[in-house]
This record gives sequence, structure tokens and C-alpha cells, in this order.
Amino acid sequence: MATTERQTIPARRGVAARVGQGQRVRVINTHGAQVVDTWAFAASDVTEWMSMECSRAWFLRLRAAVGDTFLTNQRRPILSLVEDTSGGAHDTLIAACDAPRYRLLGVEGHHDNCRDNLDAALGALGLRAPATPSPLNLFMNIPWAADGTLAWAEPVSTPGSSVMLRAEMDLVIAFSACPQDILPINGRTGRTTEAHFTIE
Repeated sequence: MATTERQTIPARRGVAARVGQGQRVRVINTHGAQVVDTWAFAASDVTEWMSMECSRAWFLRLRAAVGDTFLTNQRRPILSLVEDTSGGAHDTLIAACDAPRYRLLGVEGHHDNCRDNLDAALGALGLRAPATPSPLNLFMNIPWAADGTLAWAEPVSTPGSSVMLRAEMDLVIAFSACPQDILPINGRTGRTTEAHFTIE
């Protein structure tokens, strides 16, 4: 798939696409405050996926910087961050939200969540991952203090800001416009919005 036409990541939903080695994916924070959970899987084997744990050990940062390459759980390069106009606050620590997470936050009944969004996005391509990997949380601002404590903070990105990722292998990329509306990670209003992406 290659298109410079903007594709939509619907608010509170997920989408996935196939990307060839060498192609570039631009992820656009259209309204400026939307976290986009991001996963990548080897096109030939969805049991090989982008691993935040292996990636942090490779680039030795809690946040990736332009020029850094993410590795799979087999420690092979899968995506590189080649451009970032968003302010650079992207989280690699926090797990994707899921139904148990919202129950812990006091939600009764169903709440949209990123785990279900990933399953639905891959399912639309006829794929099913055996687990939910920890995502690259684009535009998610999780500051940390010297004592190691973390905080939930609003995004520093602005409307229309973006990141560009280069595929280092044939892969499937999946996104979820995170539906978190209890904590301030999508801004203090809790309003979740769509985001967009292109494949070049």
C-alpha cells in the first residue's frame, strides 16, 4: 500500500495497513492532543513485533529521538523515527489500555480501549496477534522525576504536528486513537479525536 492521501484513524477506533520496506509512514496529530497507540508486526509473521523493551535497550533512552530505530522482539530493525515536528514527547513505558484498566479506573460496563482496537484493526486484514505488545504511544506525554516516579500529562504536540517513521522491513502497522477520557493524556477536556496517516 502506498498513498500520500490522508488515511483516517477514527476517534476511539483502530486501523492497520501493510507497509513495504523503505516506505515511510507519517502520523499526523490532526487536532494536536490525541495519543496514537502504534504497533508494528513483521509482515511474514505476526509473532514478531516491535518491542519497546528491546528498543529501549538498543537506543538507551526512555523516549526515542529522531535517528533512533525500534527493534522487534527478535531484535531486528523494524521502524526508524526519521522526522518529528511534535515536540518529541512519545511514551514507550505504558501498556495499551484495555477493559481491566478501565474497571480499575472505576468504569462500569463497556469502554472503548486500545487492545480491542488493535484486535479489530488486525482482524480487518485477516490477522490475529497472539498477544498485545506494549505500544509506541505517539504524542503521549509521560514525564518522569529523578526519583523514578511517573506522571500523566497533557500532550505537548500541536495541531497538524507529525512524526515520520521509515519501515525497515515489510510490516503491518496498526494504530489506535486512544479512547482514554478519564486521565488527561488526551488533554484536560478528555475529548478524543481522530488522527491521520499517510504511507509514502
